[in-house]
This record gives sequence, C-alpha cells and structure tokens, in this order.
Amino acid sequence: IHAADGYARSTGKVGVCFATSGPGATNLITGIANAYMDSVPLVVFTGQVATNLVGTDSFQEIDVWGTTVPLTKHNYLVKNIKDLPNTIKEAFHIARTGRPGPVLVDLPIDILNAEDEFVYPEEVDLPGYKPTYKGHPKQINALAKSIANSQRPVILAGGGVINSGASEQLKQLAELCHIPVAMTLQGLGSFPAQHDLCLGMAGMHGIPAANIAITECDLLIALGSRFANRVTANVEKFAPKAKVVHVDIDPAEIGKNVAVHIPIVGDIKNVLEELLPKLKPTKREKWLEKVNFWKRTMAISYRKQPGIIKPQQVIELLAGLVQEDAIITTEVGQHQMWTAQIFPFSKPRTLISSGGLGSMGFGFPAAIGAQLANPARQVIAICGDGSFQMNCQEMATAFDHKLPLTIIILNNKSLGMVRQLQEFYCEGRYSQISWPSTPDFVKLAEAFGAQGKRVETVDELEPALNWALNNNQLTLLDILVDQEENVLPMVLTGKGINEMIGGWD
Repeated sequence: IHAADGYARSTGKVGVCFATSGPGATNLITGIANAYMDSVPLVVFTGQVATNLVGTDSFQEIDVWGTTVPLTKHNYLVKNIKDLPNTIKEAFHIARTGRPGPVLVDLPIDILNAEDEFVYPEEVDLPGYKPTYKGHPKQINALAKSIANSQRPVILAGGGVINSGASEQLKQLAELCHIPVAMTLQGLGSFPAQHDLCLGMAGMHGIPAANIAITECDLLIALGSRFANRVTANVEKFAPKAKVVHVDIDPAEIGKNVAVHIPIVGDIKNVLEELLPKLKPTKREKWLEKVNFWKRTMAISYRKQPGIIKPQQVIELLAGLVQEDAIITTEVGQHQMWTAQIFPFSKPRTLISSGGLGSMGFGFPAAIGAQLANPARQVIAICGDGSFQMNCQEMATAFDHKLPLTIIILNNKSLGMVRQLQEFYCEGRYSQISWPSTPDFVKLAEAFGAQGKRVETVDELEPALNWALNNNQLTLLDILVDQEENVLPMVLTGKGINEMIGGWD
C-alpha cells in the first residue's frame, strides 16, 4: 500500500493495491491511514470471507468495513456481483475528486468467484457527494481587496496546491503581488526553492525566515493546508497580527484549527484563476527587505567537524548531483526534516514523505511505487537506519522488478528523532534509542541481490554518491553520520513558531 501511495503522489493518478482477508487487510491499516491524512487517492481492494460466513467469526474474518470507516474517504462491502462494476466506478471517482483520499472495496470470496455480464457505467451519480470546485465570488473579491490593502502578506502553501495542480497560479500570484511564500512539508515543491520569494518550510523544524514572517505578517493566505500542530505550534501564538484567509476544497478543514477571517471553499487552481485578474501589480519593498534580512542573517547552518560526516552534508551534496526532476522519498525522522530543510525542491511531486501520520517504513516502498510509475526518472529513498529496517525486505521486490533505485541510509545507529526529544524533554535520560549491533546494511543489500557500499569518511562521500546515482541498478549507501546531531531549529511544546531553539549562527 505504501508503494501504491508513492505511485499516486508521484503521478497524481489513483494508486491501487490488493490484499487478502484477515491479516492481509489489517496489514493495510497503517497505509490507509497514511494516505487519508495526506490526502492521497487510493483504491484498496481487500478479500473477505463468503457472504454467508460474514459475522460468524470464521477463519481470517475481520470486519474490514467497520475497521476502516474512520480511515477512509468512503468504503464498500460488496454483497452482490451485479453491484461490482458500479462500486468500482464510484470508488475511483470518490478517491480522485474533491479532496483526494483512500477508498476501500471489501470483496467476499463468493463475489470474487461469481460470474456476471460486466457493464462498466460511463458516469457516476452520487447525489450526496458534490465537492465544491468554484470559490464564492464575494469571498474571492474580499481576498483581492485584502491583498491590495496588505502591507506584510505571506502565503502558506500546503499539499492542496500540489493536488490541485496550482503551482503555476501560485507563482503568478506571488510574483504579481510580491508576496513571500512559506510551505508546509507536503507543500514543498509547489513553489521553487530557488525563487527570491521562497521562504522554505514553516513549523516545528521550519526555516527561521518562514516562521518569523508568518508571525509578523498582517495577511496570511493559506492554500490547501490543514494548519496541523507541526506547522502552527502553539495556535494562540500563530500569526497573531494577521487576517487569515483559508482556501481549501474540504470545508471541514476551514476554521478547524485556526480562526479564519476569509474562508473560501473551492479548488485552489480555480480560486487562483478567478483571483488573479482582480489583482494589480504591487511592490512591497519594505516588507521584502525585512524578509530578505531574516533569510540572510538566520539561514540554517551547522558546524562541520573534522573526520565526522554531518547528515546535512549528505543532503547538500546529493542536491548538487541529482537530476533536476529527481523524485526524493523519505522515511520518518531526523533525515526527513533535514531533507525538507535543505533539499531545494523546485517542482511539484518531487518530494514524497509521510506527513500527517509520520509512518516509519513508508519511504522505501513509496520509492518502489514512484519508480514503477516513472521508470525514466531518478528516484532516491533517503532513510534512517531505524525506519529502513521496517520494510527493508522489499529490496526483494525492487530487485525482482529491476528497479534502479538508490537507497541512502543516514546511519546514526539510533532512533535519532526520539533521542533528540529525550535530550530536550527528558534531560538526556535516554531509553531504547540506540543499539550496539546495527545490521550490516551492505551485506543485507547484497543478500537481496543489490549492490552496496559503506561510507565512513567525508572524503569517501561524494565519490560514493556519484557511484550510487549512476549505477543504474538497485544500490544502497550506508553512510555513517554523527550520532549526536540534532535537527535545528526546533520549537518546543507551548512555544510559538518564532520562539525557536538554534539552527543558525
């Protein structure tokens, strides 16, 4: 299911996966929840016991329908073979339209064994499901007026910008009105990292200029963002001086976490296309001068140490070596945040990472799905040594399909993010975060038919990255990095996003 997720995120198409009944179905739960929280379109088919056995606690019977109700956009239990074509048509329609999400179809074995004439409907008629695609004209006019009157506006671009295909419209808005753009983790790539107006990622481990600009702005235009706590931190201190505008296709998100002054329900691309003709070019020299000062003086930095590979060095070097349209997937942990902070994502759908659920074990199988969907593109999975072990057996899948994936393990021989949290919140009382017998990942790769190298010195790093990226087969780099390095800046619990600890000189 993580591979189907990677396929969907990298293409914008619906990902599809199948599983057996019972444990096969329950093994999908994490992946379904992951797709649900990150708005990824999936259609998930699960097996089920025969309809006459449903409810009898028969072998490998699980109430998959009831189990997945909170985690799916919609789900079905098919009880009649004649319902199957219409059910499949509806499932794909619901998954891809409105706010994308996973839809589950549970298939009893007698339905799977039945035969009937297959007539696939041309259209879907769901009277209770009518997503709003056009924003209300009055609200769009109010947004245009607010932009004209604003002195210190900021755009916060979320994953909804990418789902909507609105990156070009976002760029036009930012350039026309000279508005700096911050992004959520899922929004990275929606606005070019190299652009003068780009602030980078906001939030708990966000770029200082992004966090401060949001705190000081007088107008915050949120596009397709959930205002999750990793972005807002203490919501009472979030954008305290700003009029907040929230554009989202899901009305349930608007006002859920942050009070909103101008709510606009609709597809972001449609809303921006309606908005742009109502705007006049605006220059904001004083505001941009302040923003650029923060970008210059509070740029993220780290201290190099002789003989020690810093994880940030790996990301910096990698960024200069990959193809322009390379797809980067990550597991969850410190390596994920360093990637989000440092890698210059310039195009949508080039970062694939578990955001809302934070699923360790996601990144490598997601890379498999992304590579299958994009065979001509470079796909790199950046992993932690802890996360990679959760689904490392899928090297067999990648090898069997002859996928030229590159796996980069930032190996600090610990669960780095947990160690960091225990350092800050538990006064360094560490528990269950490191192990003396980390696997030999090179031997593990070779056991699955892949090629691997261990990198232990700074001098070995760039040649090894070049070798891995040009090896054209399943390749793993085990890079030993500083075990004590923290992801900084960091916003502690209860603080505002402008109250950051460290991360710059």
